[in-house]
Amino acid sequence: MALPNAFAQYNNNKVMTASPAELTLMLYDGAIKFCNIAIDAVENKNAPKAHANIVKVENIVAYLRNTLNMDYPVAKEYDKMYDYIQRRLVEANLKKNVEMLKEVNGHLHTIRDTWKEVMRINRAKGNL
Repeated sequence: MALPNAFAQYNNNKVMTASPAELTLMLYDGAIKFCNIAIDAVENKNAPKAHANIVKVENIVAYLRNTLNMDYPVAKEYDKMYDYIQRRLVEANLKKNVEMLKEVNGHLHTIRDTWKEVMRINRAKGNL
């Protein structure tokens, strides 16, 4: 029984020692993971599981949106993207629509990959 506890401790340490940029990346990864679970649940006609995981994605996107620093022009663009994603998630949840979830998943992957590239560039410049 020590292995699950060690894994939980490792994950907790990973989060506690992560930079803000790394925490943001973890949020994107979590949103993608929960979106994948929701897609699978819809495909398998498991509405409660789909709903629970879509709500998790909605919560992550809402958090990302609420933490935007609107002093930067790019934040306004992210706000528009997050707003669109949130609306699509609500609609996908109501309709249990796989195609809408796949669309959202694609957007999340694009945003996450862009974020990873920004992190890489900043690391190369010594900013992270």
